[in-house]
This record gives sequence, C-alpha cells and structure tokens, in this order.
Amino acid sequence: MPDTILPPELVRKAQDVVAANRRAGRTIAVAESCTGGLVSAAITEIPGSSEVFDAGFITYSNGMKNEVLKVSHDVLDTFGAVSIATAWAMAQGALEKSHAHVAVAITGVAGPGGGSDNKPVGTVVFARAERGSSPDNVVADMRHFEDNGRGGVRLQAALVALDLLLPDSPVP
Repeated sequence: MPDTILPPELVRKAQDVVAANRRAGRTIAVAESCTGGLVSAAITEIPGSSEVFDAGFITYSNGMKNEVLKVSHDVLDTFGAVSIATAWAMAQGALEKSHAHVAVAITGVAGPGGGSDNKPVGTVVFARAERGSSPDNVVADMRHFEDNGRGGVRLQAALVALDLLLPDSPVP
C-alpha cells in the first residue's frame, strides 16, 4: 500500500475502483459536497489513477452547486442541498462538465451541526449517472450513517461513493 495519511480501507477501495475501471476501459468523475474532496484524494492516491480519473468537483456551497454543476436554484430551494434531486443534478452536472463515462455525487450532513429532524447528522445522499444512459437511469439513494463524528460520517460516505464507482455496482 502506498505511503498515505488516508485510512487504509479507503485506499484499498480506491485501488479496487482504479483497477476495475481500468479493466472496463472507462473514466470516472466525482461531485463532492460533504466529503470535501476525500473521494478524489483517495482515487488520486493510487499510482496510475490518471488513466481513469477525469475530474473531481468540490461544490460545497449551494452557489457553487448551481454555478459549476448547474444544479438549479429551484431544486436547491425546493428540496435542499441534501436531497436525491440535488445529488441527481450534481451527478448529471459532473458528466456534462467532464469527459467521464460515469459520475458519482455525494451530498450530506457530516456534522457536528447542520442536522435537522428530517435530515439528521449522518444523512448522506448519493447519485450515479452514466454517459449515454437516460437521465431517468440515474441511481440515487439516501443513507443514514451513525453519527460517529464528522470524520466517521465522511469516511462512511466516501466508501459508499467508491463502491458506486465500481462497474456494475448495485444501488447503495
């Protein structure tokens, strides 16, 4: 394993993602919010990742989700940043702004604050979109991770996002 400050399980999962996408001949992109670049960092930790990693977008604020990934203000105002609609739009935006074959988006509440009764700390939404697929064919899911601290929520979210980047990965 490379010399890294990242958790070993994250690096191992990123190695699997890079190797599997290399074999499949496809490139990937990620649109991250609550993970703040953790997924991109894990992927780029792997030597040779440039063969498969096309782009990473860290759109933490709603303004950047709108400006960079073209998530509409209507979606953000109606459903909020932590919603399937927003994750879906982020994944689509990452595909449109990159040359990747597949894009995964992550948005959520890592904590310790920012949660609500409807979206407590640990709520994370994922979406995966594939180039050439119908926009209706986007895989999206909301997960509720244990609130084991900000780092714990972000790590759990990054691991699920990496799983979604594996070819033929199921719904999270």
